[in-house]
Amino acid sequence: MKVKAKKYLGQHFLTDLNIASKIADTLSYKGYAKTLEIGPGMGVLTQFLLQKDTETHVIEIDKESVAYLQDHYSDLASRIIQADFLKLDVQHYFPNTQFAVIGNFPYNISTQIVFKVLENKTQIPEFSGMFQKEVAQRIAAGPGSKVYGILSVLSQAFYEVSYLFTVPPQVFNPPPKVDSGVIKLVRKKDFTLPVDEKIFYQVVKTAFNQRRKTLRNSLKSFYLSQKLREDSIFAKRPEQLGVSEFISLSLTIVQDSQA
Repeated sequence: MKVKAKKYLGQHFLTDLNIASKIADTLSYKGYAKTLEIGPGMGVLTQFLLQKDTETHVIEIDKESVAYLQDHYSDLASRIIQADFLKLDVQHYFPNTQFAVIGNFPYNISTQIVFKVLENKTQIPEFSGMFQKEVAQRIAAGPGSKVYGILSVLSQAFYEVSYLFTVPPQVFNPPPKVDSGVIKLVRKKDFTLPVDEKIFYQVVKTAFNQRRKTLRNSLKSFYLSQKLREDSIFAKRPEQLGVSEFISLSLTIVQDSQA
């Protein structure tokens, strides 16, 4: 008996085994012993992960899918987490452990999944999977792109991001109305910032929340000194700044506030 896709969970089950195999191949399986798949559904991707040199764990919120996995993947049964990834206590399940994250992510929570991974980046060296194409492109976008934004800068501050390939709607059941995109994130060797992360996040989010304005206007809430406001960087708009420039800008704002 197959699992019926549930609209409220954003389920679109991948049916193409070749694509599932390609997604499983996106991880290197080096430097960590465990892999966590989010939203395995009926295990189309899971079956290929189980062939890799890693201890595969899955997290699934749908009771019907959990029952299906328990029936069809008995060896996996003890490593099925029936829970919401967004609420997962990572330390409880993977205490001080490095693990990769992979999946065909539900479109309705995919952005939140990225932020959850970023929160736990010290334990997640690799992260790959399928998103709505528009979201995948946004994560991988560089400065100057119309879709470059908060998600792009925050992801690329800590990870190297690669857009790998596009997936058409007809390989899903039910087919979504849009294309999908598979991306891969590999954590940088040095993923620590020279500035407080909370400040960095605040600067990036504040700047892009008013992306049509220059930084001089969008960052008014930081009470910049007149001298700093005259710096040429503040005549730019946020989409013109690369990740390193946002880091430098955040550091400068902190130093200015302490002067």
